[in-house]
Amino acid sequence: MKKIFITALGSLVLLLSNIVLAGPDHACTPVSDQSLRIIDLQKEVKVQTSDGPVTITRVMTNCAKNKGWLQPLVPSPGIIPVTELEVLESIGNPDVLLVDMRTVEWFIERTIPGAINIPYTEIAMRLDELGCEKSASGMDCSNAKTILGFCNGPVCPQSPSAMKAMIREGFPAENIMYYRGGMLDWDALGLTTVQGDL
Repeated sequence: MKKIFITALGSLVLLLSNIVLAGPDHACTPVSDQSLRIIDLQKEVKVQTSDGPVTITRVMTNCAKNKGWLQPLVPSPGIIPVTELEVLESIGNPDVLLVDMRTVEWFIERTIPGAINIPYTEIAMRLDELGCEKSASGMDCSNAKTILGFCNGPVCPQSPSAMKAMIREGFPAENIMYYRGGMLDWDALGLTTVQGDL
């Protein structure tokens, strides 16, 4: 009985030490005191709370993917915001094209399984890959595919700017789904990633 108690106590001490040691390693801690943008060019937001005024600022942390700024949930009218559940349903769905709109280097490092890469800087020129055809009057997107686009997360402007460019060129907004959480939220939730394949 004494041996079982000592073994159990040893296991408990080991478990608690792992919890204590793991805590700070998994916290998002500042890696720079450089003030980052919150909304567009704005670097601080003043709010009133029941305890008085508070100025909200933003700095780079070890959890962040980039220095961007907060993106709206719906980058343009008609675009459909989605969560991880809709992304999971879309993987392998022949009716939805999962598009990683980040630059090639990010895509190759890791991406969401089933995603293809069309960088945000190229997407307006590659609408033919999304079901559009050039016509005398511009792009005919009457047979446009449904796409689900993402980039590095809530502060990444890459996929929102790509979607706006697509719409400007004639792609229907209602055929665009936007996963604002992107790779930041996907990673934070511990979901599987793969190396991108060009």
